[in-house]
Amino acid sequence: MIEVLRAGALTTVQDQGRPGYAHLGVPRSGALDPAALRLANRLVGNPENAAGLEITLTGCALRVTRAVTVALTGAEVGVHADRRAGDLGRPLSLPAGAVLRIGPARAGLRTWLAVSGGIDVPPVLGSRATDTLSGLGPPPVRDGDRLPLGRPAGHPAPVDVIAGPPLPDEVRLAVRPGPRHDWFTPAALDLLFTTPYAISPASNRVGARLIGAALPRAVPGELPSEGLVLGAVQVPPDGQPLIFLADHPTTGGYPVIGVVDDVTPLAQARPGTTVTFHGPQR
Repeated sequence: MIEVLRAGALTTVQDQGRPGYAHLGVPRSGALDPAALRLANRLVGNPENAAGLEITLTGCALRVTRAVTVALTGAEVGVHADRRAGDLGRPLSLPAGAVLRIGPARAGLRTWLAVSGGIDVPPVLGSRATDTLSGLGPPPVRDGDRLPLGRPAGHPAPVDVIAGPPLPDEVRLAVRPGPRHDWFTPAALDLLFTTPYAISPASNRVGARLIGAALPRAVPGELPSEGLVLGAVQVPPDGQPLIFLADHPTTGGYPVIGVVDDVTPLAQARPGTTVTFHGPQR
């Protein structure tokens, strides 16, 4: 078991999600940076699809009830096992009873923790991921929770430390025209590609809300609900774009002006981070 001493602002169980169920109204969910969780799993000898923890901004504190190996990737955080310091991107052995303290993020927003054996909560539709929109999977982790661990499947990776990707101050995203880009004026498309936006504090795992130039519509009124995909840039009536992330709904009625090729950089984008858009060929 892992005993949760302090859950922090938002800690959830995540794996690689539950793809293939959008036709049933179920989004993929899963880690906001799937590659970061896969790397943490490889470092401790887990299969890449094993479940770990996604820890947001404020860190957490955990006690292990058996000897395990852990690894963290993602945001820059302080790591201590009892009084011993640890490193991001490096396997760390913990004896039974050790307390792992993960500090607040100094840069970036989210950290992924893998534990040898993986978090062994019951799967739902083939995944152990917490979906914060639909409520599928386990609820967000709370103080006092006890999370079961699976049986270790392999040995820790023989590495000293693996450097993570840099955490930029600005996120630059490639975007393709969306199914309703013709609902917007030419000026709206110019604004989208030429003006910076900022991440709103109202952002979450469902979507990254942006603050900046409003995108004017050419077609008034609203749509019947239609399908949404990961990375869809939807524009509500206030004109402020919203980029859908892992826990996005599968349908929506506001027009989608574009679709972002890769939303992974937004996993580490704090409120206030600058976001700019460019075409896929630039």
